[in-house]
Amino acid sequence: MNTNTTDKLQYNELKEMVKTYCVSNLGKQLIDKLEPSSNIKVIRLRLNETTEARAVLDTESRVPLLGISNIEYMLEKLQKGMVLDPSELIAVADFLRGCRKIKKFMMEKEFYAPKLSSYAYSMVEFLEIEDRIQFAIKGNRVDSGACKELKRIRKHIEITEARIEEQLQKFLKNRANKEYIQEFFVSKKNDRFTIPIKAAYKNQVAGSIIEVSSKGSTVFIEPSTVAKHNADLSGLRAEEVMMELQILAELSNLIFEQMHPITINIDLISQYDMVFAKAKYSKSISGIEPRINDHGYIKLIHCRHPLLPGNVVPLHFEIGDAYRSLIITGPNAGGKTVVLKTIGLITLATMSGFHVSADPATEIAVFKKIFVDIGDNQSMENALSTFSSHMKNISEIMHQANRNTLLLFDEIGSGTEPNEGAALAIAILEEFYHMGCITVASTHYGEIKQFSELHVDFMNAAMEFNSETLEPQYKLIIGQSGESNALWISKKMNLKEQVLERAKSYMEQKDYRMDRLHESKVTKPQVTEEVAENLIEYFMGDKVRLLEHNDPAIVYKGRDTRHNLTVLYQGELVEVHAKRVRLELRASELYPEGYDLN
Repeated sequence: MNTNTTDKLQYNELKEMVKTYCVSNLGKQLIDKLEPSSNIKVIRLRLNETTEARAVLDTESRVPLLGISNIEYMLEKLQKGMVLDPSELIAVADFLRGCRKIKKFMMEKEFYAPKLSSYAYSMVEFLEIEDRIQFAIKGNRVDSGACKELKRIRKHIEITEARIEEQLQKFLKNRANKEYIQEFFVSKKNDRFTIPIKAAYKNQVAGSIIEVSSKGSTVFIEPSTVAKHNADLSGLRAEEVMMELQILAELSNLIFEQMHPITINIDLISQYDMVFAKAKYSKSISGIEPRINDHGYIKLIHCRHPLLPGNVVPLHFEIGDAYRSLIITGPNAGGKTVVLKTIGLITLATMSGFHVSADPATEIAVFKKIFVDIGDNQSMENALSTFSSHMKNISEIMHQANRNTLLLFDEIGSGTEPNEGAALAIAILEEFYHMGCITVASTHYGEIKQFSELHVDFMNAAMEFNSETLEPQYKLIIGQSGESNALWISKKMNLKEQVLERAKSYMEQKDYRMDRLHESKVTKPQVTEEVAENLIEYFMGDKVRLLEHNDPAIVYKGRDTRHNLTVLYQGELVEVHAKRVRLELRASELYPEGYDLN
């Protein structure tokens, strides 16, 4: 699926919401990899799985998936020839036990979930491995009862430690040693039993220095009287480690030999975790399994956007039967974009096997491709304007779309001169229609609404708007074209009634008011007597240049009391102030003597 489509429709946010219902990383990883399918058989299977899992949840208080963890990295260690430590072996045993429990649970649910129940037959039970690990590992360490030799070694370790302890207690109680001892207790350093001795007397005590304190005031000495016992103890500990490693290796090998069936169990547990996460999500939204088809028919009844709160106005929508293109009109912030996103995300959710919050009669079409052009696509990197980036996106869509494509366009043709934008939008919609696409587009352009009303396979729809309260109702009404409500809003904002009336008339006919402002409404520049004396006198027939336009004109009437001239300019008599003209030729230079200028 196109990444722009999934990003704009917030598909990944929906997946993140469903992931919260998984009990392990196994299910979360599957949801991360989940993509909408365009294969109707795959979609039917996905939806059926979710429906069966929902039926199980509706009859059972819980599903025994708790405690299931991802053991894949442990299997990878075994493939590299490594030995698992006790905690890893316990995790594998817990996983195998969880598989056994879910297998038993699902096989008992054949009546509610025949398809999901059948998967359980492919799961393998490993009671022997479970029992061997449980017997050998206790408290995250190899248990002494795992084998006789380990039990014998640990018994000798206990005896040797007791002898060392006895010798050291004698050392501590000997009055001759009292002066040398820093603290009267036995300290274990580097697996050796030592006595804390004052540094000043370190040469007075026979034995080996094992460690020195950070300040150097104390040395930890292993007395020579226990050196032999400590050496014996080290040997016994080495034997213990070797025996533990041997037991861990045997248990690891048992698991390694069953690698393939255990991997199948991992896949099945992952699938169960994901499907039941979908079912839990369905239950949280009171979701339903919608009907599906592959011929482009969509009918949403009482449908809600998956990511919006529960009190959102439900959507009623239909396309693909009586008409294949829908043009949505209405005010800004009226919900047009939410309608487009709801249609798109509900379709993606269905194609992923998610239930939707809608009436059971809802029907969703399966598409090979879904494309959207929603939001401001302005690209700073490529220096593209909003309009240019929209056109770039639509151009790319046009080269990829086919008759099994859903198109969602927000404010198509906007961002440029209205006449060009509307004409271009109509041409684009026509092209996609003849390519066989299902198209839903929003617009403010009246020309597009008019085109939609005339075309037999197009339909208008409007977002309902309360003209009294100036509040959008977020309700789609198919078969009705909406307005931007600019006049209603302006009226509520106390704009003059005469202005609103003229605006209404201009919407129907372009008979604009062209009369000139009356002189009484204009404050003209005051000319002082001194300046007036310096102004040139103009006479009928003089050729002047209008400074504002840099064009020539002919004087018709000289200066009046306000120092305005009347000139003939481009076939019309125009009044202009004397300071805004420049004399070029007198009439006497232009016309012969006695010429009748009138």
